[in-house]
Amino acid sequence: MWSRILSPRGIVRAGVCWRSLFTMQLKTSEFQSLFSEGLNGLTELFAKNQYELRIAGGAVRDLLSGKRPEDVDFATTATPEEMKLMFQGAGVRMINNKGEKHGTITARLNDENFEVTTLRVDVQTDGRHAEVEFTTDWQKDAERRDLTINSMFLGLDGTLYDYFKGYEDLQNHKVRFVGSAAQRIQEDYLRILRYFRFYGKVALEPHEHEQETLAAIRENGRGLAGISGERIWGELKKIVAGNHAAHLLELVYDLQLAQYIGLPPGGDVAELKRVWQNAKAHSPKPTTILAALLRSAGDVEKMDLRLKLSREEKSGAQFLVRHRRELRKDQGDLDSLKPFTDFIVDNKELDSQSKVCELLKYQGEVKLLSQLSRWSIPRFPVSGHDLRRIGVTSGKEIGANLQKLRDIWKKSRYQMDKDELLSYVTP
Repeated sequence: MWSRILSPRGIVRAGVCWRSLFTMQLKTSEFQSLFSEGLNGLTELFAKNQYELRIAGGAVRDLLSGKRPEDVDFATTATPEEMKLMFQGAGVRMINNKGEKHGTITARLNDENFEVTTLRVDVQTDGRHAEVEFTTDWQKDAERRDLTINSMFLGLDGTLYDYFKGYEDLQNHKVRFVGSAAQRIQEDYLRILRYFRFYGKVALEPHEHEQETLAAIRENGRGLAGISGERIWGELKKIVAGNHAAHLLELVYDLQLAQYIGLPPGGDVAELKRVWQNAKAHSPKPTTILAALLRSAGDVEKMDLRLKLSREEKSGAQFLVRHRRELRKDQGDLDSLKPFTDFIVDNKELDSQSKVCELLKYQGEVKLLSQLSRWSIPRFPVSGHDLRRIGVTSGKEIGANLQKLRDIWKKSRYQMDKDELLSYVTP
C-alpha cells in the first residue's frame, strides 16, 4: 500500500495499490459542474437503496483530460429489475427501455435523462454482438471493455477506480487494449476502428503504436467484413475528423483493412496526405478527405454501397471526384474567385456554394475559401418580363437575350444593374 498527494490541474491524488486497483480523488470544476438537481436526486436514490453508482467509460476519460463530457453514462451494481422497482417506488419516470435486456435503464429526473447500466460480463461473443450476464464485480465489468482509457469508473464522491492503468496511459497519451488485443478485437471487430479513433484523440505522435497491437489488428482485420456499414461509417467519420487522420488511413491500407470497410483497393494515399494537410485546419467534411482516395464515380458508388452514406455525403463525394481537376482558380489571376462564383451562379443546386467551399479546402485554396465563405450569391436582375416590357416578345429571342445578358453580367462580376444590362438589348 502506498499513497501520495499531488495537485496537477486541480486534481488531488491518493493512490492505493490493491490487486491491480488504482484510486485517486478528482476535485475539478468540470466534475463539480455535472451535479445538477437531477443527478443529486439520482445519487441519493441509489445510496438510499444501498446500490453502488459510478460514472463509466468515456465520460471518465474526458473528465480526467480536463474536459466536461457531453454525455455521461452510469454503471451500477443494481440489476435492471432492481432499478425498475426502485424507480417505480420513488415515482421516477423511466423511458426508452429498449436496452433493458443489455442491462440499461433510462430514468428521467428533473427534466434530465440518466442512462444507467448494470455491471456485466460477456458470456459469449461472435465478433459483433455479445450475450451478457449481470455481475456486482466492478473489475469484471472493466475487463470486458475495449481500451484501458475507457475502462475506468468514477464514484459520485470523486473517487477514481482504475483496474488497468487507464489513468497512467491517458497521462502518457497511450492507447492500449484491456488485456489481450486479439481477444478484445475478436469480441467485437469494430474495436479495430475504435482503436484508430481513440489514437487520434489521445496520442501526441502518429507513429507510437505497440507492434503487438498492430499485429493483432492485421491478423483479425477480415472480421470487419461482418460489421454493418452504418457502424463502420460512424467510426470512420470520427477517425477522419481526429488527429493523425492521414497516418491512420495510411495504416488502414498497410494493415490491409481497406477492402473490408468500403475504401477502394489501391486508394491514392499520397493524394489523401496532401488533401488532409491542406484541409485539416478548416473543418472539412469526412467525404472531402476520403474523396482523395477515390479515383472515379464508380468508387463513390462502391463506398456508398458498403457504408450507406447519406444523400448529402454521397452527393458531396461525387461532386469532388467530378470537379476537383476541372474547377480551379484562374492561373492568370491568383486571387480570382470568378471560376467558382460563376459555377455557383450557373448551378441550380441549393448547396452548390457549400460544395465549392469543400472543393477549395480539398485544393488548399485557403484565401479563396475565406473570400467565398463571406460571399453571397447575387440575384440576376433581369427577367423575361423586363424584356417583354421593352418589346422583345418572341420566346426564342427572350431566351437568347437572357443568356447574353447573363454572360455580360458575369463578366462585370455581377455589378451591372437592370438598366445597364437592358441597354445591351435591341428590341
